[in-house]
Amino acid sequence: MTTEPTRYSAPPVELPLRLGLEPTPVAGCPGCTELAAVRDRARVGGDFTTVSDCNVLLRRHPEAHR
Repeated sequence: MTTEPTRYSAPPVELPLRLGLEPTPVAGCPGCTELAAVRDRARVGGDFTTVSDCNVLLRRHPEAHR
């Protein structure tokens, strides 16, 4: 016995692919410099989860500069 596949009334939602520029470290900030260095090492090693984590932390970090 076979059943009819489920039909949906609306097409699937397509989320935008965000390929914006990576955040840049603030000149002279040791925290920013370290995050950028970790990100670079992670990228070379193929650890893109850490690259993403560093980008998030760099985006949030400028709050400490205010």
